[in-house]
Amino acid sequence: MRAQFTFRVRLLLVGVVLVALVLVGRLYQLQIVHGASYREEGTQQYVRDAAELFERGAIYFSKRDGGRVAAAHVRDGYVLAINPSLITDVGGTYHQLAAIVPDIDEEVFRARATKVDDPYEEIAHHIDRTTAASVRALALPGVSLYREKWRQYPAGTLGAHTIGFVGYGPDGHSRLGLYGLERYWNDTLKREGDTLYVNFFAELFASVGETASAASQTRVGDVVTSIEPSVQRELDMVLTQTLEQWEAQQLAGIVLDPQTGDVIALSALPTYDPNTYAEADDLRVFQNPIVEDVYEMGSIIKPIAMAIGLDEGAITADSRYNDTGRVVIDGSPISNYDGRARGEVDMQEVLNQSLNVGMAFVAREVGGQRLGERMRELGFGEETGVDLPFEVRGLIDNLESPREVEYATAAFGQGIALTPIETARALAALGNGGYLVTPHIAQRILYEHGTEGNVSIDEHEQVFSSETSEEITRMLVNVVDDALRDGAVKKEHYSIAAKTGTAQIAKRGERGYYDDRFLHSFFGYFPAYDPQFLIFLMHTEPKGAQYASETLTDPFMQLVDFLINYYEIPPDR
Repeated sequence: MRAQFTFRVRLLLVGVVLVALVLVGRLYQLQIVHGASYREEGTQQYVRDAAELFERGAIYFSKRDGGRVAAAHVRDGYVLAINPSLITDVGGTYHQLAAIVPDIDEEVFRARATKVDDPYEEIAHHIDRTTAASVRALALPGVSLYREKWRQYPAGTLGAHTIGFVGYGPDGHSRLGLYGLERYWNDTLKREGDTLYVNFFAELFASVGETASAASQTRVGDVVTSIEPSVQRELDMVLTQTLEQWEAQQLAGIVLDPQTGDVIALSALPTYDPNTYAEADDLRVFQNPIVEDVYEMGSIIKPIAMAIGLDEGAITADSRYNDTGRVVIDGSPISNYDGRARGEVDMQEVLNQSLNVGMAFVAREVGGQRLGERMRELGFGEETGVDLPFEVRGLIDNLESPREVEYATAAFGQGIALTPIETARALAALGNGGYLVTPHIAQRILYEHGTEGNVSIDEHEQVFSSETSEEITRMLVNVVDDALRDGAVKKEHYSIAAKTGTAQIAKRGERGYYDDRFLHSFFGYFPAYDPQFLIFLMHTEPKGAQYASETLTDPFMQLVDFLINYYEIPPDR
């Protein structure tokens, strides 16, 4: 009996020791590993509102070599504040501070420094440590420095419409992502104000085997994107040059991996700097036209309708028809862009010369209802699932019409309106073997406690046969080699599949189209038969040129040359 009692005592002591070891381990992790964070937040509660010391996960660009570059992170610094009741020499105080912090406005400083009944006025924010040390050395009465943290975007305007920014919520106090990835991934990036203290006790008393993140019931971390900063910079530069040359109202560009849906670069102009978003004159600049606006895309839709015809067996590349330059369907005339007849032509020439009458022939051969069904299978009229906020669906009501003319016009990109990302997704299926992929920007989440999660969407829906993909690609390569600027931009050692698009812009509030306002678009992928990149470019109402081949061929080829050199893509022919 005594031996049994002794055994139980020993067993109890072993249990106590094990629990003590677990608690010591937890305390070590919390006090040593996370101690700085707890001490900092605890200390700052006595100085300023703890909400000013917010924490938030970082967003990273991904470099070609696998390295990461911060696109958004939290910076440490100081806010310079004064207690007017303690300042006796307003002018002298201002001049001494301005010598160190030159951005202080004298008129504003004097107005705030004379509020003798106000014990706290903020004068300057985002003061770095070196400057703060110089201010402290002055030992000026009534002048104080307090720790603060703020969201910084080191690359400025680079990828602004993708990254977005953090602002204040409806309560005017809490901070949250308002646009871009900051908004879409807000629940992953945000850190609640009391998270550190909740986590302290949750981690301390978590049972053996529980991870800290399981104990605190949080899954927060940093977001690693597929955006490659050098490619993003090149796309931004190309669009800026295009804007300067053609003075368009709006520009958009996407560089996409058509095999995976990874968005490598995404840009829109006009743009903004998320560091100074509050200074924007027009709030519409924050909207991302690539996911939030729809457009009648014009002739870049022709390869999609042509591929549907090939896939349905309704036509072949050698199918011929008599092109009269103009046809009437359901009482509505459809004409080629120049109104001229071509006579007997095949489907290759329909793409090479971008013939609207030829696409009306394709729509008739496929059948309007079937063409509409296949376009919907390509994602027309639905969200793509890209991880950006406020995505809208394309407007495709015409694909429900009993009128054949609506399908004929849809076949050459008029009468239906799509988002650029929706369009790029469908175009990628032409070259990647016939698969519809989901475009996405976030690739991985680096969770706070060291684990890592892959959030890339690996969904591939077969929408064209591989044979159709190869055939339409061959036809689009022929467009570049022989037709685009009469073959002047053909690359001897690289196959490029591409097509231009010129669409009249619909009138607002009334039927019909403007005669002098156009949307120009251009898409292409390469190396054509195993593409690594798809490029989509678009601008609205460019000045001085009617056709996209005039305005967007050079920007497209500039991006092609950059990507070939930057990624050292070997020749494919």
